[in-house]
Amino acid sequence: MLIHENARRALPTADDVEAASARIADEVITTPLYVSDRLSSATGATVYLKREDLQAVRSYKIRGAFNFLLQLTAAERKRGVVCASAGNHAQGFARACSALGVNGTIFVPKTTPRQKIERIRHFGGRHVDVMIEGSTYDDASDLAKRHAQVTDALVVSAFDDPLTIAGQGTIAQEIHTQMEHDPDVIVVPVGGGGLLAGMVAYAAVHMPDTTIVGVEPEGAASMMAAMAAGRPVTLSNIDSFADGAAVRRAGDFTYELLAQHDIPLFTVPEGRAATEMLDLYQVEGIITEPAGALASAAVGPTGSGAPVTVAPGTSVVCLVSGGNNDISRYSEIIERSLVHEGIKHYFIVNFPQEPGALRRFLNDVLGPDDDIAMFEYVKRSDRETGPAFVGITLGEPSDLGRLLERMDESPLQIERVSQDSPLFRMFV
Repeated sequence: MLIHENARRALPTADDVEAASARIADEVITTPLYVSDRLSSATGATVYLKREDLQAVRSYKIRGAFNFLLQLTAAERKRGVVCASAGNHAQGFARACSALGVNGTIFVPKTTPRQKIERIRHFGGRHVDVMIEGSTYDDASDLAKRHAQVTDALVVSAFDDPLTIAGQGTIAQEIHTQMEHDPDVIVVPVGGGGLLAGMVAYAAVHMPDTTIVGVEPEGAASMMAAMAAGRPVTLSNIDSFADGAAVRRAGDFTYELLAQHDIPLFTVPEGRAATEMLDLYQVEGIITEPAGALASAAVGPTGSGAPVTVAPGTSVVCLVSGGNNDISRYSEIIERSLVHEGIKHYFIVNFPQEPGALRRFLNDVLGPDDDIAMFEYVKRSDRETGPAFVGITLGEPSDLGRLLERMDESPLQIERVSQDSPLFRMFV
């Protein structure tokens, strides 16, 4: 893989982050810190939202892309650049290519939301080619590296390069200058680890009393896996719901830097992130993508079951890392939220093939506030019973116990479908 010749292969430092902040100042905005009344009331802490979703490309990724491309020599610019991205890094990369007149190629996986692909093309214009290939970010990354070997283009890593890491770390420098007193806690979403590593590099020197916390999607916790193994490892399977943070393998540079510090890492269930997306939209009027809601989804008071518990009276900053969400995904977001909240459940019901069987199920099994949200029935003329895949929405999560009791008392054969069942993944 070809890299920028002038990039120091040493890990980035706080001085590198400060230099990056000055370098990219004309290309990014200083994003505001908003107090979330909802989260502050729930925790007793003062919870700020760092609004990186308000950047021109609606995510913090613009910082690392510009910091990298602004340091290219004239000869390097002529060679062209290439990157892989799930969407957000590509937008920052595309905008930087267009602004600086550098030709670039972008590989994005087929799972990238259409909204992100359209925005990439908008920002890059004639300066970028978008290649939609591979099933995951890691597939796209392999393709980008092969492209670099063939064309001599420079790889602009989404997270695993000292220049990218330093650029992302400028958020910590901004928080440091924006607040009268350094926050007690900063909660940072983690994919490959570039954002967390850059913020830790700065905060370790300039904000030593602030605890930096990393949160990963539960279905793609590559940095936690790396810490447990003592090196980056490749996850065999990942949940791509939080596509902006769904990375199979943490970065080498990011792991090395974070391994030097005692950084708490936690996971956030994808369903919890979905619920937070809906809360941010309905209460604060903020549109986020799944990865963008990870940090605020993690925070809660002691005893709440939240991954990151914060004490009353403390100050907490949650990074809203991105707002590139395709509106067509909201049905999935609502579904994941309802399942996570315990409101929606799925069952296999074997109905006798006789008149009135469904009516008896509705009258005898469903409660007054329960509703059928899905019903897929297979009727076979040569069988005495026919199975149905049934989704039931409860009035309250606490209604589940009574529903299960009525199912046990019913003469019908009813089997609950767990979330790890192939049937659940097939229908939901």
